[in-house]
Amino acid sequence: MAKKQAATAAIATRHYDVIVAPHITEKATLVSEHNAVVFKVAKDASKPEIKAAVEALFGVNVKSVNTIVTKGKTKKWKGKPYTRSDVKKAVVTLAEGQSIDVTTGI
Repeated sequence: MAKKQAATAAIATRHYDVIVAPHITEKATLVSEHNAVVFKVAKDASKPEIKAAVEALFGVNVKSVNTIVTKGKTKKWKGKPYTRSDVKKAVVTLAEGQSIDVTTGI
């Protein structure tokens, strides 16, 4: 019985590790009109893991998941070049009638 609780707790913490933060931009707001939400996710997260995490954390049905890896830009600060971190984003399309309010916390 203790192993089952430990496995459930490990799965729950992995869900929180997969979904890093909501990605709120103008494009993400436009996509939300088509019943989709954009999240920043862990770089090693797969589409099934993202789907399971969103369904478990928010209690919604996920129709599809599309992922994008945005490469970090090279910038200069005080004349010295540096590179921003790569970011992986997931566009999660929800089933009809489902919604997520990203302005509230989990």
